[in-house]
Amino acid sequence: MGIDSIKKKFMNIQQNLAGKIELKNNFGMKDIKLVAGVDLGYWDQDGKHFAVCCIVVVDFHSREVKEKVWSSGEITVPYIPGFLAFRELPLVMEAKAKLVSDPDIYMFDGNGYLHYTHMGIATHASFHLEKPTIGIAKSYLKIKNTEFIMPENTVGAYTDIVINNEVYGRVLRTRKDVKPVFVSCGNWIELDTAMEITMSFINGESRLPVPVRLADLETHVMREELSENGNV
Repeated sequence: MGIDSIKKKFMNIQQNLAGKIELKNNFGMKDIKLVAGVDLGYWDQDGKHFAVCCIVVVDFHSREVKEKVWSSGEITVPYIPGFLAFRELPLVMEAKAKLVSDPDIYMFDGNGYLHYTHMGIATHASFHLEKPTIGIAKSYLKIKNTEFIMPENTVGAYTDIVINNEVYGRVLRTRKDVKPVFVSCGNWIELDTAMEITMSFINGESRLPVPVRLADLETHVMREELSENGNV
């Protein structure tokens, strides 16, 4: 199948799912017990592309790590801007299948609604995980040539990312004198709630919320180990 055919297939899937996104909470804050952080890391080996997905489950109240799982493999889906989720989703679901616990919310190192078609990995994965999701991106995805407005240099300051009169996400300052993060809804959650949960997981060690930070660290460790040993 050629790239154009693949893009058309992926676009049809995105358009179908995008119509089912709900930017409202389907849960109560008091019901949150476990939150999972999800991240992926890539490397090349012998002319092939590989990746590892790590999921770290954290207790929402104690911040204690409850579980860590990972899954790795060769990535055969070609890289096409705007369709990254199709490369990442298989490993996300493989890792999720290894979980013993049942996270109430998943936080992704990446975008959700803040995406060309509102279908970043956090949003796309929600339909397979069947759980509310949040996207936390470290860098800005510029859409329709729209720049973001930098928030004030105080913890908790934010600005909305508005594109064509629609709020796609927020630029959130989680630490003073440190670059902000870009928060967006995945699915079944409101932006205010996504930001509240994000800020509740900021502990001063990183601009990233704890679950995402731990998944990011775990991914770096596993990627190095797997790439050095030639295992996937």
